[in-house]
Amino acid sequence: MENPMSAERNDDDNKPSSLVGRLAGVWHTLRRPSVKYSMLSLLAVGGLGGVIAWGGFNTAMEATNTMPFCTSCHEMRDNVYKEYTSTIHFQNRTGVSAACSDCHVPKDWVHKFVRKIEASNELFQHFIGTIDTPEKFDKKRLTLANNVWASMKKTDSRECRNCHVLESMNPEFQRPRARKQHLEAMKAGNTCIDCHKGIAHKNVRNLVDEKTLEQMEAPLASYIREIPQSYIAGLARVEKREAEQAAARKAEIEAAAQVIAAEKIAASKIAAAPAQPGAAAPAQDAAKPAAAAAGGLDWSGVPAKTVTLFYPGQASFEWIQTGKDHGGARPFNKGERCSECHAKEVKDMGAKIVSGDKAEATPIPGKRAFVDVQVQAAYTAEDVYFRIQWQNTAHKPVPFVDGGKMDPANAAKLAIMFVGKEVERGEQAGCWVTCHHDGRYMPDAPKKEQLAASPAAGEIDLSQGLTKYLAETRSAIELKGDGTPRGGGDKLKGKDDLAAQFGKGTYMDLLRFRSGGDPENGHVAAQRVMSGGVAVKAEGKLDGDTWTVVMSRKLKSDKPGDISFEPGQLYTMGIALHDDYTSARFHHVSLEFRFGLDNKDAEINAVKK
Repeated sequence: MENPMSAERNDDDNKPSSLVGRLAGVWHTLRRPSVKYSMLSLLAVGGLGGVIAWGGFNTAMEATNTMPFCTSCHEMRDNVYKEYTSTIHFQNRTGVSAACSDCHVPKDWVHKFVRKIEASNELFQHFIGTIDTPEKFDKKRLTLANNVWASMKKTDSRECRNCHVLESMNPEFQRPRARKQHLEAMKAGNTCIDCHKGIAHKNVRNLVDEKTLEQMEAPLASYIREIPQSYIAGLARVEKREAEQAAARKAEIEAAAQVIAAEKIAASKIAAAPAQPGAAAPAQDAAKPAAAAAGGLDWSGVPAKTVTLFYPGQASFEWIQTGKDHGGARPFNKGERCSECHAKEVKDMGAKIVSGDKAEATPIPGKRAFVDVQVQAAYTAEDVYFRIQWQNTAHKPVPFVDGGKMDPANAAKLAIMFVGKEVERGEQAGCWVTCHHDGRYMPDAPKKEQLAASPAAGEIDLSQGLTKYLAETRSAIELKGDGTPRGGGDKLKGKDDLAAQFGKGTYMDLLRFRSGGDPENGHVAAQRVMSGGVAVKAEGKLDGDTWTVVMSRKLKSDKPGDISFEPGQLYTMGIALHDDYTSARFHHVSLEFRFGLDNKDAEINAVKK
């Protein structure tokens, strides 16, 4: 017979609602969870761990993008960082600067991660001391730059476009050169790095041979962009504004000329009126200009144009066509005029060159970067006249010339050159087509023994070295200069070829005033010849601190090397000034200008008198 107490205990122990039973059930569940709750637990823990790991990794990766990290090693701090601090990417008028990572690390995570993996090699190079001295760094600089340039070219300058977007640029706030080249870049398929190498560090672009450079900077069809309407509209606005400014300036000049003409007529009437008995003679106004100025021509009513002459240094005809020297070589070689890009920045160009920062190996301390000259032009039935004025400057001795004066006999020489109708690129570059890299005082000027042995020595006068010449008079011209002298002074064509070219108009007409000598009318073809043209008249004087020079010659000429002028035609001209006793290439020059006789399209327009 069963024990009643035992049965009762068993029943109580088996009741599911009992506290013991419930605790046992929980424990059982915890000991053996379901698949569902196991997966949730793992996901929760894994997700939390992933967030923590990701946050830590990303924080560490971003820390390596900071300027302090980038400059923590002396290779960067003592080399490229110092160069960067002197550029507009470090400090500018807006206060927006670009750190190292802005230019060298992609923004999107995938490419950023790839870049960080690539950077591990840079850490390796740091530890083995590949570039740990300035000498080692400079030795590797071109290789390092090439790697960056190639990467940016491959990605369509992705890092540049983090801040700069061609389609968002407003040409209204850009210089003519910049807006033209940006427009051309969108059309042709060029990318930022094609033109903007070395803008934050020492530029070593000029160390790349020209053929390689052309390949590196060739446009790609895949980079061609549609010109946005906003850019087209901005271009139209700025061109309209500039045209209005030019028209306003022209109206001011014409109004001033009318006032002068009215005063002249009034003065002539007073002078012609019969004197009244006892009347005092009219007082002369010393402030009024004389009716007839130097050269026997009345310059009243003739508008004056301000032309800025700038210091050109050793920038030769070959130099401007070579991409590693001249950033504008691409548009020039496509047919653009020099003035289309540079007309509004000649003063800045002169300042950069005269300082020795570019295209000048022997700067003259204190030499001015530019000279503003006032140009007037007029003509009669027989003659054409030019009146040019400029401010004198204090003497700046030339350190590499005994006595400091290159031409002691002439305090000033003023030349005007006109382009013959068959001179290639003459309408683009004006007198620049006569200046070559192997001319005297230029980088590749031949030595005396080389001149004596030159095939041209028996045909042209080389006693003063190679002077100006036209490329058409040589059988070949070396433009690139990769290991060989640039120019073609020793490759003179035969007499028959030269004569045929000259007869077609392949020459430059050259007029020159000299303060210490007679005026000259010559030409440039196979060399510079300062005689042979129709007689030129010139007189000039220094009045206070202002030089005034007037030159004139016949409109028509049958002399060799002379250009005859006709109303309605346009002629390309340039102006050169040797002031302060200078000679050779140490002058100031203008860009090319269009000259005409009563021609509304002329940039320097001669008025009929």
